[in-house]
Amino acid sequence: MTTFHEELLPGTRRALLHRIAVAQAEGRSPSLVAAVVRDGRAVWHGARTSVDGHGPDENVQYRIGSITKTFTAVLVMRLRDEGALDLEDPLEKHLPGTGAGEATIAQLLAHTGGLAAESPGPWWERTPGSSRPDLADVLGDRPVLHPAGRRFHYSNPGYSLLGALVEELRGASWDEVLRREVLEPLGLDRTGTRPRHPHAGGWAVHPWADVLLPEPAEDFGRMAAAGQLWSTTGDLARFAAFLAHGDDRVLCARTLREMRTPAAPADPADLADGGSYGLGLRIENQGGRVLVGHSGSVPGFLASLALSVSDDVAAVVLANCTSGPMVTQVAGDLVGIVAEAEPRIPEPWRPSPHVDRSLLDLTGPWYWGTSPYALRVTADGLLSLAPLSGGGRRSRFRTNGDGTWTGLEGYFAGEILQAVRRPDGTMDHLDLGSFVFTRQPYDEGAAVPGGVDAEGWRGIG
Repeated sequence: MTTFHEELLPGTRRALLHRIAVAQAEGRSPSLVAAVVRDGRAVWHGARTSVDGHGPDENVQYRIGSITKTFTAVLVMRLRDEGALDLEDPLEKHLPGTGAGEATIAQLLAHTGGLAAESPGPWWERTPGSSRPDLADVLGDRPVLHPAGRRFHYSNPGYSLLGALVEELRGASWDEVLRREVLEPLGLDRTGTRPRHPHAGGWAVHPWADVLLPEPAEDFGRMAAAGQLWSTTGDLARFAAFLAHGDDRVLCARTLREMRTPAAPADPADLADGGSYGLGLRIENQGGRVLVGHSGSVPGFLASLALSVSDDVAAVVLANCTSGPMVTQVAGDLVGIVAEAEPRIPEPWRPSPHVDRSLLDLTGPWYWGTSPYALRVTADGLLSLAPLSGGGRRSRFRTNGDGTWTGLEGYFAGEILQAVRRPDGTMDHLDLGSFVFTRQPYDEGAAVPGGVDAEGWRGIG
């Protein structure tokens, strides 16, 4: 089997180093560290720092802010996969009395629950969590600003509720459950809710002078599930590999695909870059490449994790300043540098080990009215229906085991495809959610709704 060489080419490594050097210098960050993951393993680590002889490595901790939300989402999806909850359950079913229980768990994961963006009272990221000991303190008197499910509105308190949900159903603290169910199985030994040496200090950089001010590192208390974690580029590189491929000890690949699928309508401000949100993961189009991941920002720290599933390349960028380097852009640029300089080598084509001969009768060209489509059997046993040329509706379909198939994506997601045969067993047409696909354009021998003109095709004259 052909695979990538573990090491990146020297030119690629220099381009990566140049990109983070520019980011650290122009963003005026005391330090900036990064990692690149390819084929599920870290292949590059880099660092730039303002302190001579003190370059942080992949084991130095930084606060990662809202990347914490993705970890919380993983815990919730584990509960779903175990059958402890359904994503369409209202929060009230499992965590009553919050005042925000109308929102479903899926809506909270996707920031469509209508909750406020921030906790009321003093700036929660710069004040002790002990000042908000209860969920009521986190939510305040007006926790809901929008009708549930109507719009994307990013909510930190929403993830505080999800953390409380995990605690309620597991009977243990959020950080204990996270350590036991995610951090330890994935080997994320340098990730946790408290900093451990070596770790970076958080700084504010004066906008008009090259001077620094230390930022407080508060414990967020009830808001921990929204942004408490400290981590390293080494640990986040392993976490990125997990998000790409799954790990059955934590979440299977199918559930990770579900998390990476848009679940929230895009805010108008996101339409220009094609951004949307899945279940605990941000999805955006950067330079023509779809990236999934999350960013983080708390006083003194910036963080970003970006993954291109199609390239199997991910990048992590961490900085210890309140503002400055555009780490989300930098992470996307690192992915692009590797994906374009050393494009992914596809696996060799191999014939399928098993052949379902009944499917061969379905393959080939079909016509939806006059539009030509092709139906194929893919190597993973799915059916694929797509236009023969240009754009148009396309989807893969998985078998239901009864001679029908269910659409997996796009316009046909969830729709049923079935082959309709004549009494003598010969193929008449495909029915896809009431659309009829025939072997010839408006095949006069098939059951086309509305019938086919008896005189058939003709010229003008």
